[in-house]
Amino acid sequence: MVLDADLLARIRSRAAGYDRDNSFCSEDLAELAAAGYLKPRPLLEVVRDQRRLAAHAPATALAVNMHLVWVGVARVLSERGDHSLDWVLEEAAAGEVFAFGISEAGNDSVLWDSATRAERVDGGYAFTGTKIFTSLAPAWTRLGVFGRAETEEGPRLVHGFLTREAGGADPAGVTTLDDWDALGMRASQSRSTVLDHAVVSDARVSRVLPVGPSADPFVFGIFANFLLGVAAVYAGIADRALELAVEAVGRRQSRRTGRPYAEDPDFRWRIADMALELDALAPDLESLAADVDGLVDRGPGWFRGLTGAKHRATETARSVVDQALRCAGGSGYAASSELSRLQRDVLAGIHHPSDTESVHQTVAAAVLGPLPA
Repeated sequence: MVLDADLLARIRSRAAGYDRDNSFCSEDLAELAAAGYLKPRPLLEVVRDQRRLAAHAPATALAVNMHLVWVGVARVLSERGDHSLDWVLEEAAAGEVFAFGISEAGNDSVLWDSATRAERVDGGYAFTGTKIFTSLAPAWTRLGVFGRAETEEGPRLVHGFLTREAGGADPAGVTTLDDWDALGMRASQSRSTVLDHAVVSDARVSRVLPVGPSADPFVFGIFANFLLGVAAVYAGIADRALELAVEAVGRRQSRRTGRPYAEDPDFRWRIADMALELDALAPDLESLAADVDGLVDRGPGWFRGLTGAKHRATETARSVVDQALRCAGGSGYAASSELSRLQRDVLAGIHHPSDTESVHQTVAAAVLGPLPA
């Protein structure tokens, strides 16, 4: 077992300090790497482990998730006969840390277009633009980025990987800003990354795709691993919130009746409601992950399933954490409370792609058909 009880206990013990100090989860990352957590594994195993890790340290799990996405993309391709990213699997197994430099301020097209400029140069492409929410910013040695290139055949989206030496300075054309001071998920240190003619060599260009939606397996791999990994993180937050709620109602006692709140019918209903919400997540997330691993072809239904799973997990987590705070009483509102931290962390779920609006557009198109042009 990669995540043994002692490792998880140590990781949980550091979470509050990382959050308080707005510092990177460097000790967690080092221990996880030493345990083999960053190496290639089946997606079902990753989803289960990410849920367990997030129940102990949500921000650490979210940060590590971005590395696991790229490793998962490489596995998806390799298992389907495309070995163009096998080097990602090899380097991840050797200890390289991959990060996700995709998000851009105001880019609601997400993977279908980019505000970053990619220019053809001798031996590769030069990228210019600003990426936000670059989790693992202090520690990555490989940064996956993409940008828009104007070509004679029309606009193209170029995906590739930048390289940074472990513990070294940013490479030429890359500036990592020290600007992460967020409400929650603070230990992820998801800083902004400024690219100024940062060159990705041809050997590290992973895809050149047309602007717009794409059925390329590379894109499928990103969606599958990102959405299920993110969903697992928020499911883990909800798991921990339920544990804390159960502890709270067992500890709190009514002055009026002299009985613990765990015997109060209203609190019992609330706890049961939380558990019922959580019961739906494991079958949803794990069946999708197992189908990715099993090379199941869900056709167009994949995107409805994946985006829906992320939506259900993040919304369920927000609901469960809210219920847990109601069970905890006023003590849960203290800044030092773990539930208070979970409440701040869980809010980040609404900002990860696919957002609520995009999910509903996807599902509406699947059920009603696309809007007329």
